[in-house]
Amino acid sequence: MRRTRLMMDNWFFTGPDGYRDVVTLPHTWNAIDGQDGGNDYYRGICIYEKTFRKPDFKEGEVVYIQFHGVNANATVVLNGYEICTHHNGYSTFRVEITEYLKDENHLKVMVDNSKNDKVYPQVADFTFYGGIYRDVELLVVNKYHFDLDYYGGYGMTVSADVNGDEGILNVNTYTNISDTESEEFTIRLKLTDAEGICVAETVGNSAVLIVKDVHLWDGVNDPYLYTLTALLEKNSEILDIISCKTGVRTFSFDRDKGFFLNGKHYPMRGVSRHQDFKGIGNAISYQQMEEDMKIIREMGVTTIRLAHYQHNQYFYDLCDKYGMVVWAEIPYISAHMPAARENTFFQMKELIVQNYNHPCIVTWGISNEITISLKHRADMLDNHRRLNKFVKEFDPTRPTTLACYAMCHPFHPVSKITDIVAWNLYLGWYAPGLFLNDWFMKFYHWKYPERPLGYSEYGAEGMPNLHSARPKRGDHTEEYQAKYHEYMLECFERHPFLWGTYVWNMFDFAADARDQGGEPGMNHKGLVTFDRKIKKDSFYIYKAWWSNEKFVHLCGKRYEYRAEEITDITVYSNHDKVSLYNNGKLVATQTGRYAFHFRLKMEEENHLEVFAGDCKDSGVIYKTDAPLREYKVKKGKSRNWV
Repeated sequence: MRRTRLMMDNWFFTGPDGYRDVVTLPHTWNAIDGQDGGNDYYRGICIYEKTFRKPDFKEGEVVYIQFHGVNANATVVLNGYEICTHHNGYSTFRVEITEYLKDENHLKVMVDNSKNDKVYPQVADFTFYGGIYRDVELLVVNKYHFDLDYYGGYGMTVSADVNGDEGILNVNTYTNISDTESEEFTIRLKLTDAEGICVAETVGNSAVLIVKDVHLWDGVNDPYLYTLTALLEKNSEILDIISCKTGVRTFSFDRDKGFFLNGKHYPMRGVSRHQDFKGIGNAISYQQMEEDMKIIREMGVTTIRLAHYQHNQYFYDLCDKYGMVVWAEIPYISAHMPAARENTFFQMKELIVQNYNHPCIVTWGISNEITISLKHRADMLDNHRRLNKFVKEFDPTRPTTLACYAMCHPFHPVSKITDIVAWNLYLGWYAPGLFLNDWFMKFYHWKYPERPLGYSEYGAEGMPNLHSARPKRGDHTEEYQAKYHEYMLECFERHPFLWGTYVWNMFDFAADARDQGGEPGMNHKGLVTFDRKIKKDSFYIYKAWWSNEKFVHLCGKRYEYRAEEITDITVYSNHDKVSLYNNGKLVATQTGRYAFHFRLKMEEENHLEVFAGDCKDSGVIYKTDAPLREYKVKKGKSRNWV
């Protein structure tokens, strides 16, 4: 039977300038210099080395080593033999090592995140952390096993459909057994429900399983999962077992009404997510992934764009578990590189093979903001057409999409290649005029009524330490960010034909080329800070619109010292009535929805309390003679990173 052994400890790391250390995985060498600005973080080759004893395995078994994330190019050498190379910084890869093993073994992994023109990404608004930043394992398995050598997959695919009350699962398994030997082996398929009760089973490497009275995977409302298990047998002996969670659901995209899940309209209230943390980079733990999911769920999110690359399998599992509908994509981003065409197909194939079985995924994203660079236009368009065709043939169950750059006009041919399309628009941040969002949506839907349209990115920088009584575009204040998102939520309500909308971003993230807002190396468009410690005020306007958890939130608590005689007090709540008190006295009661705006005559010291239903929040603000200089941004305007 297959078994794994983690290889996370006691790696000898040789870094820039020959620096040596002993490290524990996950690890990146850019956890600090990739987050401090200057666009000068180390991009080059570093070396990880480890000695290990040969794992216990018996005759008739083989050993693989598998890496779940090495950014970006990896060369693996075992006992002096180069056993594999890999050119995708975000996916799983593995190789059989049985014949190279000794009692004591020396493993060397050369990791390269240097600039090149053959592997994506190379130009983008995020840090390309170098390192072995996900798990490494030894895998022992019978020499006859479910296939482990096909693009990081594990030998089984399942897709689902529904017919009335029946669930229909199309299952295919793949082994390393030759056709001449196949008659000696049996593959048993078994589907169990969430309670472990078998609901369908059969024999064969490919089969259709029928589930009576099927329990649907219904997004955040009811993310019900079955377990599919495949057993490889010979003479009644089980040689190998694999299993995966699966959900039965149908979905569709409507040009006028948006997204439908299981035949019912399902609002795609979304955020985008990067995978890094402050001081840690992309070498994050499972606990930190769970923390991200907890915060996302608190806000009432129903869909996540996992940008701009393949994320950890554990996070896709969390999306399955909690019902998050997912847009998954590859880092074909910002600038088309003719020499990297093959790499776009390679990364897409790994993304689909390794994630095909996740019920959460409903669309494959083939590129992001690819028209930022104007070079190689004809070659870029040809690659997009070929890549789109490849994805449609490889996985006909899901539509394709892409995210267009703001300056990519609605008539651009690249925007017409995929099944559905979305735009990254920051109207009201990089360009003046929040109302332009309404104009764009109306115009596009009028011009291309057959094309389902989404908003793949929108947002504004907001820093918890910057504040203004008169927030305006470009000031990086927490107040303007909240004002921006108030408008966008109302705007989306006016245009219900959008198939999905995705805040950029759920969390602040590192972009070492940036120098804005007084904190270089960061993109501050997150609704939550990079360390996940502060939920900005804008987080709570989304929670008010999207979450069923009753609450009230007093905004501006960090805007503690104010010079104005009469100040604005904003409250977010999903109650329909809010009361504001100052120093124990009722200021006003308002009825409405989501955002409540009060005017308060300042006293020297103001102890504020807000009540909504049985919910309460409070804060203290002080009257000052002049605005605090610390609240004003010292460097950086609302320019983009390019």
